[in-house]
Amino acid sequence: RPAKATPKRQALPPELPRIITVHEPATGCTCATCAAALVKIGEHVSEKLAYTPAKFHVERHVHPQYACRACETVVAEPVAPAIIDRGLPAPSLLAQVLLAKYTDHLPLYRQQAIYARAGIELPRSTLADWVGACGIALQPLADRLREKLREQACLHADETPVDTLDPGNGKTQQSYLFAYRSTAGPPIVVFDYADSRSGKHAREFLGDWRGALMVDDYAGYKALFREGVTELACWVHVRRKFVEVVQASGSPLAQEAVERVGVLYRIEAEAKDQGLHGEALRAYRQQHAAPKLTELHDWLQALGLKTLKNSGLAKAVNHALSRWPALLRYLEDGGRPIDNNPIENAIRPITLGRKNWLFIGGTKAGPRAAAIMSLVATAKANGLCPQAWLTDVLTRLPTTRNRDIDSLLPTEGWAALGS
Repeated sequence: RPAKATPKRQALPPELPRIITVHEPATGCTCATCAAALVKIGEHVSEKLAYTPAKFHVERHVHPQYACRACETVVAEPVAPAIIDRGLPAPSLLAQVLLAKYTDHLPLYRQQAIYARAGIELPRSTLADWVGACGIALQPLADRLREKLREQACLHADETPVDTLDPGNGKTQQSYLFAYRSTAGPPIVVFDYADSRSGKHAREFLGDWRGALMVDDYAGYKALFREGVTELACWVHVRRKFVEVVQASGSPLAQEAVERVGVLYRIEAEAKDQGLHGEALRAYRQQHAAPKLTELHDWLQALGLKTLKNSGLAKAVNHALSRWPALLRYLEDGGRPIDNNPIENAIRPITLGRKNWLFIGGTKAGPRAAAIMSLVATAKANGLCPQAWLTDVLTRLPTTRNRDIDSLLPTEGWAALGS
């Protein structure tokens, strides 16, 4: 057996402040045995990571007023506009409330309890008003993200259900968040709130866009493909169906299918290690993946002829063969992905969050929530600190002109500003 790796504790970040406590011997600088003077020969140092709960502080903005006795003119610096005029919260607190809800999955009633422990009473209704106001203010940024997303030649798409409160009936109704993600350049993630899973919502969102769209086998997207959008199919979905058969029955044929698909991913990993992209990646795929795909297709066709029609294995084979033309299209362009994993990863925080906040407050709140989720997801995808980015944006947004709105987007452009 290989030697078991010994766990090693990671070093604590050097930029963290250190509070040093020196523990001198209880006897002082003299020996307890003979009373002679002690000489320092070294020291033992241990570091432990400590935590101080979040603290509130008050930002007091003073605007002195001056008068000119000669011309009777009063001079004072104007009060800067804010997301919530004359409101209590500073941008940093608004950012914290939004991120706690949409990134850390803390419903507002839990946040209310956390703030109360710090001695700050913030009613849930007040927090909800803040979230709504921020959603409205951030909507132009989300709209701009959508415009930049539609400039891409290839996109990921998926959808996930969310419950929406129906105030008239005191119940919830099922709505959906359609999710889209770019495949090139700075990552862009956009969520679109819809009251149903109908494919018309995807058509309305994409409009006259005619690129390549990576999706699952949901029928709602089929109209897009009839109108000129190129369909890309996901190899993870193909593999997943064979994995389910292996888990259910231990089928060696299903296991072989999983291994054959795994070869395609090894080729992708090798290309990534070599830094290939664009035309070089397309040529590499044609050279190495295309022959493997031909072998896999022949093997699946032969397997389908000798498999029971209603078995799980047969369904997995039929799914792969029915999607085959779309599964091959990633070979045609180095900018096309092999699977839909990036958008599924972007959706995962929503599936975790809805187990906590349970539902969206109403149909008007849906687009606001989608705007906030889009911006936060894009910031995370670009490796930004969401708290720093959102605090800066909520500070500058009231005074930023429409022509400069790109400077606020959570992309590499914002990071380059050094904000």
